[in-house]
Amino acid sequence: MATDSKTKSLLCLKAAIEKKAQAPVLLELKGISSFTDYFLLCSGKSDRQVQAIAQAIEETLKKRGIRPLGQEGTLGGKWILMDFEDVVVHIFLEPVRKFYDLEGLWMDAPRIDLLKGADFDERTNRSEKSIG
Repeated sequence: MATDSKTKSLLCLKAAIEKKAQAPVLLELKGISSFTDYFLLCSGKSDRQVQAIAQAIEETLKKRGIRPLGQEGTLGGKWILMDFEDVVVHIFLEPVRKFYDLEGLWMDAPRIDLLKGADFDERTNRSEKSIG
């Protein structure tokens, strides 16, 4: 069963939040980037939490038959990159996230507003797209 990129990004987001990921940001890169539709950026407070977030995302998507094309940084737990083709996930240890500042690099990308208590059901998305 094919999963569209927005649904896939929301599945990743939900899995990250369930592992208490810090400061999640979902960037829509459609029309800006030729290599992916969405970036999910989030942080963990420790290398173990960063690894647990990545594992939760991988397990969630695996249940849907989706496997990453590539994955980097899992052993170190400082910055894990997960490439799901149309969704790329960056999970950082907080100081590493600040240093690389991907949000600043992609400041022109619309952010998907993550409303507290948003419904992550794949059929409905109460998040609102905002630029800024």
